[in-house]
Amino acid sequence: MSTRIPDETIEQIRKSSDIVDVISQYVQLKKQGKQYTGLCPFHGEKSPSFSVSPEKQVYHCFGCGAGGNVFTFLREHEGYSFTDSVKYLADLASIPLPETVYQSSGTASENRNTQLYKGHVEAAVFYHRVFTLTDEGKPGREYAAKREFTKDQIDQFQIGFAPIGWENLSTFLQKKGFNPKDLVEAGLLAEREQSDGVYDRFRSRLMFPIWDAQGKVVGFSGRLVGEGKPKYLNSPETPIFQKNKLLYGLHLARAQIRKSNVAVLFEGAADVVAAWGAGVTNGVATLGTALTPEHAKILRRNAETVLICYDSDQAGQSAAFRSASVLEQAGCIVSIANMPVGLDPDDYIKRYGAEQFQTDVIGNGQTVMAFKMKYLRQEKNLQDEGERMVYIEEVLQELAKLPRAIERDHYLRQIADEFSLSLDVLKQEQYRMYKESKTTYTANENLEKQVVRKPRQLKHKKLLPAYQNAERMLLVHMMNDEELAWRIQERLGSAFNVDEHQALYAYLLAYYGKGNEASPREFLQSIEDAGIVRLASELSAMTVNVDCSDEELEDYVKQIENYPKRVLIEQKEVESKLEQDPIAQARLLIEIQQLKRELS
Repeated sequence: MSTRIPDETIEQIRKSSDIVDVISQYVQLKKQGKQYTGLCPFHGEKSPSFSVSPEKQVYHCFGCGAGGNVFTFLREHEGYSFTDSVKYLADLASIPLPETVYQSSGTASENRNTQLYKGHVEAAVFYHRVFTLTDEGKPGREYAAKREFTKDQIDQFQIGFAPIGWENLSTFLQKKGFNPKDLVEAGLLAEREQSDGVYDRFRSRLMFPIWDAQGKVVGFSGRLVGEGKPKYLNSPETPIFQKNKLLYGLHLARAQIRKSNVAVLFEGAADVVAAWGAGVTNGVATLGTALTPEHAKILRRNAETVLICYDSDQAGQSAAFRSASVLEQAGCIVSIANMPVGLDPDDYIKRYGAEQFQTDVIGNGQTVMAFKMKYLRQEKNLQDEGERMVYIEEVLQELAKLPRAIERDHYLRQIADEFSLSLDVLKQEQYRMYKESKTTYTANENLEKQVVRKPRQLKHKKLLPAYQNAERMLLVHMMNDEELAWRIQERLGSAFNVDEHQALYAYLLAYYGKGNEASPREFLQSIEDAGIVRLASELSAMTVNVDCSDEELEDYVKQIENYPKRVLIEQKEVESKLEQDPIAQARLLIEIQQLKRELS
């Protein structure tokens, strides 16, 4: 049985929660006038159409129509229930809630996830204590010393050690009351294949906790200490851990990423830790998987520029080549760090020091096209005519993808000078490839539209009928004027034609009926229905004249009252055309004329 959170506590949490601060944890917002704008987290876009109003405490996307208050945002973006949203915001604002709320609220799935989160917190504490305080953690401390991790790095990233043995974590967590099945689902333990029971998934590994965007531990990356395979082992996919949606260290790096407007993308957790020790605190990494479009969207929402800093080996450079394209498609400005051959970021820092790493690697990135030209040269003998022609064709294909003519011209001149080729011929060939790629892209895009179902369709702007515009305008004015709301109630009663508008109208009258004063911000915070909140936030973002004249009001009311009559006229005109009896037809025509006179 769930425990209800008192209304006055919810109201206190509402007033203590700034929607700009909450959404800024997920979206890079920039102040524009009275509003804050950013890239919408609910659909892919390259130009900001997402607006947040600190005055009204609402958000609205002019692209896809998403909108609402701070509770709606957490529900739609994080999948929280209303109660979980309240609990999350209460924790941020340090507002205590009854313990029974934490114990009894939520669905079975939500409660199970809570157990998974708690299991990971306890596991992180266990691994860190083993690493720092026990003899069993000595191999981990020796390996960390070899990697030259400092105490600050170890504490900042809560590095730990999974000791040798099959049941260390299992015994520790079960003594704390955790169900082994929950721990298996969390990916912390594994089931024995030959017999009953469970065992520790991670053993003899330096442990890096993995956090979600809010800083909750959701998984681990373990680096083997000693002989064996695999070298790195990540948590499996679980209800709270999806690798394609998480970037290692994001919650720690977010503030610096937004301040500098640059994110540094590394290959692994160890590189992020090493770079942080060298003063590069805006670094993140993928988790044993290739960079996905979802990763790219997360990065783009937090920064405009991404610097890829991968290993200099063939695998690292190939991954950088692929990642650059994914990031550019998400609208990021991309550059590639110059990493000397045979080194990874950690190696470079140890050999040359933090200052040189910052200036010569992080501060000296090359353009994506310059990197691609260097990458495409690898393992080609350019003295051989056949391989030289393959290289030139590959470069031209990449140049055809560049959006800026000046950039294409710059690199075409480089190719022409290096290989003594006609610049005009190169331009003609590059333009031919551009036209071909454009045709292919359009065909593929049309095919994708047919077979891919997008999670949220863009909201195509269309002209609304006059009566709908009238209802929307009246609702906007009523949200800002209590007296007008009651005047409309006397004049129209419940005559709104659109169901959503009628529902919002009813919420508004109920809000005023409780003695509340006109305040779009407070009204929006009082609504729990997500659909109505979305509509109210969209309307609150509209710009209207402050005062509604009597003539304007009368015009809106007439449009609303006349719409049912127009529908009835159309119905009777159809009936008249189908009617075979002349007397009945004449009667219908008289009724139509009467209804038309009432419209004037």
